[in-house]
Amino acid sequence: MIAVAKSPSESMELEAEVVAALATVIDPELDQPITDLGFVSSIRIDDAGVTAHLRLPTSFCAPNFAYLMASDAVDALRRVPGVGAVTVLLDDHHDSDKINAGLAANAGYVGTFGNEADQDLDELRRTFQRKAHTAAMERCVMALLRSTGKTIEQLPGLTLWHLPGGPHKDALLRRRTDIGLGIRPEDPVLVDDDGVPVPPDAVPLRLRFAKAVRISVEGNAHFCRGLLATRYDDEPITTRITNTRRKR
Repeated sequence: MIAVAKSPSESMELEAEVVAALATVIDPELDQPITDLGFVSSIRIDDAGVTAHLRLPTSFCAPNFAYLMASDAVDALRRVPGVGAVTVLLDDHHDSDKINAGLAANAGYVGTFGNEADQDLDELRRTFQRKAHTAAMERCVMALLRSTGKTIEQLPGLTLWHLPGGPHKDALLRRRTDIGLGIRPEDPVLVDDDGVPVPPDAVPLRLRFAKAVRISVEGNAHFCRGLLATRYDDEPITTRITNTRRKR
């Protein structure tokens, strides 16, 4: 949630674009925007540029995830036209100094962590994008079953065209795009991570697996929200915005 502390009207458009840019940054494990999760504690916009402070539920959240989100935030803000200098700082993490220095130096993940970088971030991101797709697919299919009275036995042959429009379908299409799957109306809904259609006799097992993935993602998100609220119980879990920019 966002709480505006001070915002001159002439740069409100830029401010909105900055917030929207940060909203595109996703916690890969929780599959939710860092702005919705309360991970952006403050945004300061002035004539020089923008500074965003991030925070996480614990000081020991995985450094690779922490770096990924902070780095994505830098990239998202740099895409905002006319924003100026971009600074993203991760607070209250045991690797804050290292991550912040790496971001400032544009050192990349390996350049920041050196021999400690034990996993390629692109593969890590793709792993969680696949999980997000699996969870989104389950939400769509189960919503369809509940609303139409169809049975699992009637699902083989289900295509994207059969899914009703709405947030669930929009989210599924985004996740399919993220991992390179088709989004044409005739594309099958029940597919594996590589887009291969699930055989009819394997549909129940695929849906049980997808449900487990979805519950895991949603449960972790709920848990992390609780940890964040407990950790910062002396301050609201909102984003404080200060905007003193005089012109764009």
